[in-house]
Amino acid sequence: MKLLRIKAIAKKELIQIARDPLSLAMAFMMPVMLLFLFGYAITLDVNNITTVVHDRDRSSLSRGLVEAFRESGYFSIVEHVDDHRDIDRHLDSGRAQVAISVPEDFSEDIVTGRTAQLQVIVDGSDSNTATIALAYAAGIINLYSERIKGVKPIPLVDIRGRVWYNPELESRNYIIPGLIAVIMSAIAAILTSLTIAREWERGTMEQLISTPVKVPELIAGKLIPYFLIGLIDMVLSILMATLVFDVPLRGSLPLLMILSGIFLFGGLSVGILISITAKSQLVSSQIAMVVTFLPAFLLSGFMYAITNMPDALQLVTYIIPARYFVTILKGIFLKGISLEFMAIEAALLSLFGVAVFALANRKFKKKVI
Repeated sequence: MKLLRIKAIAKKELIQIARDPLSLAMAFMMPVMLLFLFGYAITLDVNNITTVVHDRDRSSLSRGLVEAFRESGYFSIVEHVDDHRDIDRHLDSGRAQVAISVPEDFSEDIVTGRTAQLQVIVDGSDSNTATIALAYAAGIINLYSERIKGVKPIPLVDIRGRVWYNPELESRNYIIPGLIAVIMSAIAAILTSLTIAREWERGTMEQLISTPVKVPELIAGKLIPYFLIGLIDMVLSILMATLVFDVPLRGSLPLLMILSGIFLFGGLSVGILISITAKSQLVSSQIAMVVTFLPAFLLSGFMYAITNMPDALQLVTYIIPARYFVTILKGIFLKGISLEFMAIEAALLSLFGVAVFALANRKFKKKVI
């Protein structure tokens, strides 16, 4: 390959991008907007669980229990009802996710040393929230029981837990790095999915075919401008993650950029391959979105643990490059690990990029069909 020819193709593509405001907006604004929207919209934290209370005891002990729920910060008391049937209406309408029903003899049972009954009703239509809400409720009730009893039971086993890498258990620290991988997967493929197809639609491909530019030179020249744009988008995403969402970056920034470059090369090559195959900008962009965003979102381990998926789907995840990039991003952001622990992921991303680039070269023919 001659560098002069590649430079000429790259320069032509840069001029074309600069003259297309839509492409510029897509290149720089879309990653920032998507990260901002998804970053705030997607959360695994369960807070402010809307709760309705039916207190038939109306004693200081029952009021103290309700106040313990309120002070926990996890439950938001939206209303006190006088009829048990109102609980059904609140849960059916979605105005409340949890209902606490205190029986009439609640305080009497406590004073006389009997085990007091307490009913906690949870809306199970959202199983994740329901499970967490029940765990929160059990913890609050246990703490309240110890407080009013005045004696803390001595456990047979003293458990001292410690959370590494994300001690605050903030879901954004887990979500944002994976979200960057998902967004960059889609953006990289969409950007280059328009390049070859654009030439066919505008009738300029015949001119390129008639030149002495070889296929690898043409594809490389088309990739370079978008590779630089992808690196800029990656820097913007890292800045947003650290400055806007306060996600810690504990690892090496140069290592992160190098591995991001390898991932971008593969993603951009996928877009080029789609553009060569489809020859239509509309069809190419739609295919790029389907084959990159959805698999990256669902099968990369970003939202759902791969080990919990059916065996057949677990096999499919091995051909999703975002799977390896998610691991790399979480490892560098949260764990601060070195290349030694990510060598396999880096090697597979490199292999993927080279394979797709070679396939794109093989697929493209310098002739008018």
